Amino acid sequence: MPSPQKLRAFFYRSAAGKEPVREWLKELPKDDRKTIGEDIAYVQYKWPIGKPRVDHLRGAVWEVRTSLGNRIARTLFAVEGGQMILLHGFIKKTQQTPAAEIDLAEKRFKEWHRGET
Repeated sequence: MPSPQKLRAFFYRSAAGKEPVREWLKELPKDDRKTIGEDIAYVQYKWPIGKPRVDHLRGAVWEVRTSLGNRIARTLFAVEGGQMILLHGFIKKTQQTPAAEIDLAEKRFKEWHRGET
């Protein structure tokens, strides 16, 4: 039986060369980075999947949902052509994912899609 196709994950890079998700992860404690990384890897191998690990937010934007003890991390991404583009990451402070966070991920995806990065 053939193994499932793994999504190739990579970090969105701005025109200025910044990788916001990589930079966000580097600021987190090592255990948090490890947990978020494991959840992203799980999605890479199991895509397409849904709740509780992944949720669709809007348009091309999805979120990896990671529990970090009493905090909740979200890594926003899009999938295109077998690639998982990591667009934005943050620690959730409210029950609902703020529209501004989704807007930022959508903006980055559009930039990536147009080849502006």
